[in-house]
Amino acid sequence: MNKITAIGEILFDVYPDSEKLGGAPLNFLYHVHKFAGAGNIISRIGNDEPGKEILQFLENCNISSNYIQIDQHHPTGTATVKLNERNEPSFTIESNTAYDFIEANNDLHKLIEESTDCLYFGSLAQRNDVTRNTIHSLMGKNIKYFCDLNIRQNFFNKDIIVKSLSAADILKVNIDELKLLNDLVIKENFDLEKTSFRLKDEFNIELLAITGGAEGSILIREGDIDKFKVDPIKAIDTVGAGDAFASVLCLGYLNGWELPAVNKIANFFASEICMIEGALPADDKVYEKFKREFEQEKGQE
Repeated sequence: MNKITAIGEILFDVYPDSEKLGGAPLNFLYHVHKFAGAGNIISRIGNDEPGKEILQFLENCNISSNYIQIDQHHPTGTATVKLNERNEPSFTIESNTAYDFIEANNDLHKLIEESTDCLYFGSLAQRNDVTRNTIHSLMGKNIKYFCDLNIRQNFFNKDIIVKSLSAADILKVNIDELKLLNDLVIKENFDLEKTSFRLKDEFNIELLAITGGAEGSILIREGDIDKFKVDPIKAIDTVGAGDAFASVLCLGYLNGWELPAVNKIANFFASEICMIEGALPADDKVYEKFKREFEQEKGQE
């Protein structure tokens, strides 16, 4: 079984009338755990009520809290969510929260070196130099690295981007992020396929995924390219759809699935998450459905 670890933010998404637990690394790891029955998350939460809720949630889900640090000085992270007319989210993310101060220690390095086959990370948690230095200290090991860029607001710079791309074996970006990467590091006229292949080759990325929401996604591995999109759905809330896509992308990559299978299952799973409010399903029905798809792919390996 592949051992997957995620590092970064755990936070509460604050809607006008409710709060939902989230953060891309948690969403991703939650799905991985449901599908694969294992996985670890590294993060930091406040010594406050939201932090206690997170610990209780992890315990209820049988996800280890061994790598969740408790911060005595900074609060648990929050992000205010606004949905547009297409139920697509925009976020206002609080700064100087606990996940900005994840500290490197022997336990983290031991986890990566002895119990991790793939480390998932993004850009948001790198906005502060404490967590950024911790993430960078875990790079360069003999494992795979999955970068889900997830650029938010102005919480990035060229150095963060280049370091992340250089570490990544698997890179997931959306169309807008791809255009940003073109402007920052490729610096040529944007062409979706040409820019994608140039980015992949320049940073030695094994698998590149470009997502386009309702327009589907493109996967590129070596010289192969696969495009897929699901039929239109009436989305309730697209928060977390990208994280759902990423979880299947990662599992498919690590298990050697063919590109069309990875792309199809990842898109269908992401569309299912768009049919619920928040990023995480209230029950396991959707996972049982997709586990059958996983078993079919396993039988064809």
